[in-house]
Amino acid sequence: MNVHGTVAEGFEPVRDAFARNFTALGERGAAVAVYRDGRKVVDLWGGTRNVDDTSGTEPWRRGTAQVVRSATKGVAAAVPLLLHRRGELDLDAPVGEYWPEFKAHGKERVLVRHVLNHQAGLPVLDRPLTPEDALDPLRGPAAVAAQAPVWEPGTDHGYHALTYGWLLDELVRRVTGGRGAGQWIADEIARPLGLDLWVGLPAEEEAAGRAGRVGRLDDPEPSGPGNGPRLRPKRAVTEAYEDPDSLTRRAFAAITPFPDQNDPVYRAAALPAANGIATADGLARFYAALIGEVDGVTRGVRLFDPATMELARAEESAGPDRILVVGTRFGLGYMLHGSASPFLGPGSFGHPGRGGSLGFADPETGIALGYVTNGFRKTVTADPRAQALVRAVRASLARGPS
Repeated sequence: MNVHGTVAEGFEPVRDAFARNFTALGERGAAVAVYRDGRKVVDLWGGTRNVDDTSGTEPWRRGTAQVVRSATKGVAAAVPLLLHRRGELDLDAPVGEYWPEFKAHGKERVLVRHVLNHQAGLPVLDRPLTPEDALDPLRGPAAVAAQAPVWEPGTDHGYHALTYGWLLDELVRRVTGGRGAGQWIADEIARPLGLDLWVGLPAEEEAAGRAGRVGRLDDPEPSGPGNGPRLRPKRAVTEAYEDPDSLTRRAFAAITPFPDQNDPVYRAAALPAANGIATADGLARFYAALIGEVDGVTRGVRLFDPATMELARAEESAGPDRILVVGTRFGLGYMLHGSASPFLGPGSFGHPGRGGSLGFADPETGIALGYVTNGFRKTVTADPRAQALVRAVRASLARGPS
């Protein structure tokens, strides 16, 4: 399997780890990009653009994009934080101040902050949405507005796997006068920075075949010492995902059945929790722009000023997660470095996508990483392929240029 692309001097361990993901961890098609201090130092891709292409007839090329699932949340989180920086959104205001219909069923005390730090108490829907309803920009928010919290808002936290997107999108619409998060990202983030990144894939990009086909990959069977240990979830986690009445199962079943992620209709919709489409470079460049200037662009294009960056990565929620049943840490819209989702270090912030993808930034080292794959595994927050790349970046920094 040929690995294509380049690495800067000192980052050769990332290329080695990326190649091992194919030979030892069963990677089908993937790409990884890393920026350091705004300069791209890793740009690698390999395998097939479509997960079901076992013959290799359509190779992954530079610019191949994929659905990144919940890594979308990290991109979407920038929208309310930037609106806050502009003085258009108060993080400590009740959501109902912007969205009056939301106040029903005891949600008057849900703050904007609670939406971003997963303390809103709204991770499930008593009546799951059909795929058609879920993709409608009005029906998803209406379902969340009609839902009663399953815990007192602000008192506990639990991952809002799908409802996060409807909550955030409707807030953005109310604040901006109708412009949803996907359009805001296109206008204010992706276009100025030249990112191959979309929440709602445009028709012309669909027609151009920018996005490959994604799908489920079985875990590889151990074939020797190079494969490493197989990670087994704790019994409590396994039971939570198997119990149809658990908050865990209900949170991930808020859309039932889940849409076909390769359907152009799904990819054209804007679900800020789940259906972003990006190249590895688009995801990495986005995070690089959160923490500094990128490739010499003017400071006006930098996304976060220092105060906004600190809002993103200051711990808001920590401890046992009511949905993921492991200890998680959240800032405002971003997962923080921890045992459930290891990044580079304590100051890192970003977001994984269930089954593989990852994007994050580490201000202390100036590192921003984007990893996308077309093969989804059972993992939720710490995929072994992504973690192998994170460890390789860490090793590269420790080693320095040769």
